[in-house]
Amino acid sequence: MAKLILTSFIFFFFSHMATAQQPTREELEKQRQELKKEIEQTEKLLNENKTKTKANFVQWKLINNKVNLQDRIIENINRDIDLLDNNIYRIQHEINRYDRLLDTLKQEYAKSMIYAYKNRENYDFLNFIFSSASFNDAIKRITYLKSYRNYREMQGENILRTQELRHQRIETMGGVKEKKSIVLETKDKEMTALEIQQKEKDRILAELKKQGKQLNNQIAAKKKQMQKVDNAITAAIKRALAEARKSALVNEKISNANSKVANTKASKADIKKAPVSILLNPENTAVNANFISNRGTLPWPVDNGYLLMHYGKNILQSGTTIDITGITVATDIGSSVKSVFDGIVSRVLYIDDMQVIIIQHGKYFSTYSNLESVGVQTGQHVKTGQVIGKASANIDGVGAVDFYISDERGNQDPEKWLRVR
Repeated sequence: MAKLILTSFIFFFFSHMATAQQPTREELEKQRQELKKEIEQTEKLLNENKTKTKANFVQWKLINNKVNLQDRIIENINRDIDLLDNNIYRIQHEINRYDRLLDTLKQEYAKSMIYAYKNRENYDFLNFIFSSASFNDAIKRITYLKSYRNYREMQGENILRTQELRHQRIETMGGVKEKKSIVLETKDKEMTALEIQQKEKDRILAELKKQGKQLNNQIAAKKKQMQKVDNAITAAIKRALAEARKSALVNEKISNANSKVANTKASKADIKKAPVSILLNPENTAVNANFISNRGTLPWPVDNGYLLMHYGKNILQSGTTIDITGITVATDIGSSVKSVFDGIVSRVLYIDDMQVIIIQHGKYFSTYSNLESVGVQTGQHVKTGQVIGKASANIDGVGAVDFYISDERGNQDPEKWLRVR
């Protein structure tokens, strides 16, 4: 018996845990609405890019994102259907339990009514009472008869109450089934939409494949362009390191000279620990610390845009991959590009037909590439959110900004630094 109770408890515990981890229908509906908004925004951007005479990577990326979002909506609906099915199963289980209970109550009530019918004559009741062995026994028999009569009445009330509860659960079942029917209709519509989007994706892909040689040339040009930007970032960091070492050497000579004049020997307690990075100095240490503390919450370099290429390997429509050392954010041509944090402009330079800005934030550097114009100059202090330039058209002819975050060791994933959109 104890083993049975323990097994039942374990089953109940894990069943409860599994249920607790599942989202509610309200949460699923909220997620579905958010996905719908993302699809609408993607559709708007896709329609804007359809004005181009030729299909391009941006269109393929957008339709690919749209299909993925549509898949997530269908997955969301399937989870909603699972919840409704579980609810239907649970309600049916309760109805079955009420059916079994009603059968038992009706059988017991029928037995009591048969007994009452057989003993309906007053003579039988009186005979039952007067055949008592004593007065106390007669009182007990009278009490028993009253209790039995009350028991029959209670049985009748229990039957009526159980029937009402069963009726309520049947009505609830009907409501849940109606909701499931509506959700199934919604799923059919979303499946149709997915099929249409998949055909559009295939169409764009087919057009892109026709442009094979031209696309390969664009990819090759993009790689060369990114390599030049990477080289510029590396050169800027080396330059900053050289200036920092030079400054540190001058400070060391001044410190040694002062020590000789004072003819004193510094104690070990007076010797300050060297900074973690030579790029850190009293002027930028606080900025560096704040930059690190804001990891994951930095603003995006453009107000309105969408991620076109991620950091690392990106699979192109041809199936080939391209390694990106930053991220590419698509936006309108001429959109304002803003500094993601306080810092000092390290370099402003031209690479091919575009302009590039590199900003230092302590030992970190943020780079903004593919700009058509700039509004800052080398050595200038900038603030978070300050407009530093305007976005230009990329190789595909659409507006985009390449954004990088780097330190002495190389480039980092900017998405891990920017706030989640």
